[in-house]
Amino acid sequence: MTATTHSKSTEHPAATANGVVMLLTSLTLTLGGPLIVASNPDAIAFVIGGIALATIGLFLMCGLYSLQPNEGSAILLFGDYRGTDRKTGLRWVLPWYTRKKISLRVRNLTSDKLKVNDKRGNPIEIAANVVWRVEDSAQALFDVDDFQQFVNIQVDTGLRDMASHYAYDHGEEHELTLRADAEDVAARLREELVGRVKVAGVVIDEARIAHLAYAPEIASAMLKRQQAEAVLAARQLIVKGAVGMVENALTDLGERGVVELDEDRKAAMVSNLLVVLCADREAQPVVNTGTLYG
Repeated sequence: MTATTHSKSTEHPAATANGVVMLLTSLTLTLGGPLIVASNPDAIAFVIGGIALATIGLFLMCGLYSLQPNEGSAILLFGDYRGTDRKTGLRWVLPWYTRKKISLRVRNLTSDKLKVNDKRGNPIEIAANVVWRVEDSAQALFDVDDFQQFVNIQVDTGLRDMASHYAYDHGEEHELTLRADAEDVAARLREELVGRVKVAGVVIDEARIAHLAYAPEIASAMLKRQQAEAVLAARQLIVKGAVGMVENALTDLGERGVVELDEDRKAAMVSNLLVVLCADREAQPVVNTGTLYG
């Protein structure tokens, strides 16, 4: 059994003419025909000739069309692709040629919010913003059924696949995450989409994550975890700073000879200072009316 291969269309320039020249020609024929008939209405040859010229002029006008910047027109003859015209302005082809216009401008697509599972299986909501354009009009028009719908579906599919390869956050050591490594994730998404839409003659200029959040059913729990981690990180920073301050205080007291402290009193002083510096609330002062050791 032999496998069938997909026939890939390739854009090439179409043979078209300047529309202004053909417009003047058709107007000349259309207006000249009645003038010839009017010049000698009794002569059959003049009447037939004038009608024929006017008919030809009107027929030629049917081949006129216009193109704006970044717009193309695929030319077909009875369904056979004959090329694409990208020249702007008024253009002309033989009237029996079919013309299918296609926009070559840059387009912006924001996907719907998709509910997917990240690498750890957590449900998340994600959406992407994609900037794309048609590069090969023949592939876009003839190799896929509807190239715009095709791009929309491939963006959703590529986004789902990409999201499943990354954790939302807190990945393993040196592991990229969706939230912390937006640039790398965007590059991976663009690479994924380029391969998916290539068959449609489409180029992806840019792809970025437009929305990223935990799914509503776990958002509250994940928020509590993030808050706990933030509190823990803040505590670690406070303790580290407090230890440094206590160390500096003991060193300064010893160097200046302000007071002599044995090891037990140093330990008590360190404990008291750490409690004061690391406490959530302001310390309440206590007046010592006895001796230092009493």
